[in-house]
Amino acid sequence: MSKKDFVGLSCITVGTGQGGTISMLARVSVVDTQGIALYDAYVQPTSKVESYRFATTGLDASYFVNAVPFEEAQLTVARWLAGKIVVGHQLWLDLQVLGLPHPAVDTRDVSLYLPFRVSLKRPNEILGLPTLVWHLMRRKIQAGFLDSSENARAAMDLYQSYKREWEDSVQEDLWPCALPPVAFARHYT
Repeated sequence: MSKKDFVGLSCITVGTGQGGTISMLARVSVVDTQGIALYDAYVQPTSKVESYRFATTGLDASYFVNAVPFEEAQLTVARWLAGKIVVGHQLWLDLQVLGLPHPAVDTRDVSLYLPFRVSLKRPNEILGLPTLVWHLMRRKIQAGFLDSSENARAAMDLYQSYKREWEDSVQEDLWPCALPPVAFARHYT
């Protein structure tokens, strides 16, 4: 087992650019292994929001009135992640909107963990977090709007449920995960 501490990470995004298709950080949550929030903040947009993606996020402009500046959130999250193993779902997307790299060997991405995919008979698919949590833990999440804190806790709980097997594979140099999309390689050191 790793001697490093573990943290869970999840982000919620809004859309910027033409048609709101470019993701921009709106909320970030970091939790400990017990799911307790270490950091949870709404983040001021750094450019014009074209879509709050309300149908899934439940967000509107009112959430950002007292939001923290992006640079502050980025620095705070970087400090929480430094030297730790980061657990999450599709971590490459979170690292992208945060503008942060992280060592690939220090990530535990439940969307890439091959035993989960194989057990659900979908080895080549990136499965959604609600699907994984429901099928592997019989727990429902995201019943309403997306909640980065709930997602970080759910990913951490899912990882913790399979931690021994996962870490045994890592210790035996049998990396148990698929690779993230190549376009996001710069977010892994």
